[in-house]
Amino acid sequence: MDVRFINAFLDATENVLKTMAFVEPKPGKPYLKKDNVAKGDISGIIGLTGDLKGSLGLSFSEGCIVKIVSNMLGESMSGIDNDVKDAVGEITNMISGVARKKLEADGLNITAAIPTVVAGKSHSIVHVLGGPSIIIPFEIEEGPFVVDFCLDNAPS
Repeated sequence: MDVRFINAFLDATENVLKTMAFVEPKPGKPYLKKDNVAKGDISGIIGLTGDLKGSLGLSFSEGCIVKIVSNMLGESMSGIDNDVKDAVGEITNMISGVARKKLEADGLNITAAIPTVVAGKSHSIVHVLGGPSIIIPFEIEEGPFVVDFCLDNAPS
């Protein structure tokens, strides 16, 4: 996996969550994920096409996403509801957009689909390419979340 992809998603995630949710996500060491089990209680997934093909998933623990959305909306959320689900879609969209802009600076033109949000214990994230994905784990005080992506350079 090209380190530019990892750095683009890592930087985009930190940037969006610091700016929009006023949290300081602490990244862990990226690793290869070989199954489809989501690492959180709610996930946003977005397809990517263009010079890179694949998908991006963000998977949040409940405590983590409740804190992030409470900060974003300026009101106290108590659990995963429709507002939280909508916010996960928006966060997925924003992180995808910032990462795509960073990759565009490297000459890669990438477009994104509309995000899908899936919630529930032990749900799956199946990437469009079907192969293993890269996980970048993050932690905030209220819990963990991961960036989960699977990309392939499209033939030029």
